[in-house]
Amino acid sequence: METDSEPYVRLASLRQLHQAMADMNKARSLADTLQAVADGVVQALGYELACVNLVGPDGDLVVAAFAGNQAAEALITGRSGSRASWDRRLNMGEQWGDLIFIPHTEGWVLDDDDVPQWYTDGPAPRFEDEWHPSDRLFAPMYAPGPMGGGSSGELIGVLSVDRPRNGRRPGAWGREALQMYAFQAAIAISNARLRSNMQRALVRLERDQQALRASEESFRQAFEYAPSGMAIAEMGGDQHGRILRTNDALCRLLGRRASAMRRYAFSDLVHPEDIGTLLRTSAEGGRAELRLGRRDGTYVWVSLRNSVVADAADGPRFLLTHVEDIEERKRRELQLAHRASHDSLTGLPNSAELRSRLAARLCQRPQSSHAAVADAMDAAYGHSAVFDSGGHTFDFGAAAEPYGAFDHHVHAVAPEDGRDDGAKGLAVLFCDLDGFKSINDRFGHNAGDAVLIEVARRLSGGVRDGDTVARLGGDEFVILANGLGRADAQDLAVRLRGEIIQPIRAEGRAVRVGASFGIGWAHCGMTADEVLKSADERMYVEKRSRPKQHRRAG
Repeated sequence: METDSEPYVRLASLRQLHQAMADMNKARSLADTLQAVADGVVQALGYELACVNLVGPDGDLVVAAFAGNQAAEALITGRSGSRASWDRRLNMGEQWGDLIFIPHTEGWVLDDDDVPQWYTDGPAPRFEDEWHPSDRLFAPMYAPGPMGGGSSGELIGVLSVDRPRNGRRPGAWGREALQMYAFQAAIAISNARLRSNMQRALVRLERDQQALRASEESFRQAFEYAPSGMAIAEMGGDQHGRILRTNDALCRLLGRRASAMRRYAFSDLVHPEDIGTLLRTSAEGGRAELRLGRRDGTYVWVSLRNSVVADAADGPRFLLTHVEDIEERKRRELQLAHRASHDSLTGLPNSAELRSRLAARLCQRPQSSHAAVADAMDAAYGHSAVFDSGGHTFDFGAAAEPYGAFDHHVHAVAPEDGRDDGAKGLAVLFCDLDGFKSINDRFGHNAGDAVLIEVARRLSGGVRDGDTVARLGGDEFVILANGLGRADAQDLAVRLRGEIIQPIRAEGRAVRVGASFGIGWAHCGMTADEVLKSADERMYVEKRSRPKQHRRAG
């Protein structure tokens, strides 16, 4: 694999990598698994040395397996490095995806820490990408998360490699291969640990099942042949929530074998967005509607209902969970909700959804005819002062701001006009297309619809995650962008206008539209309609200020 370069990767190299992953997953014990992981790095990834550093119960990392050099293996295997030293290594150097590369120019500061390490000899590099004997490359291994994600779980170990056989720092393919291998190694190590725990759990389960079978045959029949999904999970102890038994209906629903289901808890199968729903569900008699993962990677909406299976002597022992498929009902509900809140043509949030999102950010500050004086009092005394109609001041104190449900609300404020003091606010960009009517008139409404769809796509692609792009109606769009200063908002408007004016293919021809932007600012004390009206007025000012020939589309 050391001679391979992307995109020319030999089939033999892929076979070597596949075989190495298969070997570490076939190992019968944890020790065999760790050694298979180290051997695979040397045999399949093209490195001369590899070390598996495993996190121990005390948090320190111990050298658990080594491959490539018997002398180095005898020297450092079994030795430990403190977690603090390892954290230092994993937080310095260069980030190559999930890999950590510490070049020799920085690594000298680590020579005296307590992490076991070896040194290789060799000449100094002659080329920019040549491997230096003191370069270090680490691949952290994380326990699989709820959806099998790589770095979402806790650190279980670190793969450290040295001396690529081709003498060069790994390229894109080499980095990707090592990162993928570390991900699979973490799964193999976690599974090896799990098998040990499962063996003990199965012994306990068999004992309990023997007692249950003698007196609860009717329960078994009802469980096995229930038309909807059923599961038994362990209650209490280290394995709390672990699925012990499932019926055929649940296995068919999730497309998983019963033996595979015993490796999971429901928290391992639930959609990441529904974890909070699951955690809020009461174990005793609790009910929740959430999504569970199928084997093929899709999700199905289900209703979970829990009941406690108690032992006469020991009290509550197991959770009996009833799983009902509600996919069709949820799909209809979500479709109706989406149709009510999104524009049918562009798929953007519609006017009602825009106002809802905007209103959710604003609270109604107390209003008075002396608002300017109140602002001055705020500046002078650090808290609010409210006036009656006679101009008398009633000081409510800093702790008495009457925001009701917004007591813990982060108040939206607008940057001041004419000042660039770094203040950030919630910018509202009102966009009106220039020349759109002529496209409808000349080429028809199908062409106009195609233009609107493409403008919506360009606006959505030009904003940040978390910003809102909505279609207000007709050829009017609104962007909500939080945390912008005045210069930021103006730059965003210029950039979006530049995207919109590029030619658009509609009904087999290239057309152009222009765009006018008005920038308003949302702040507490305003209603959503007031904010939109302010931005709309600024847009018309901007439209009238530009020469007509600069606004037309072709």
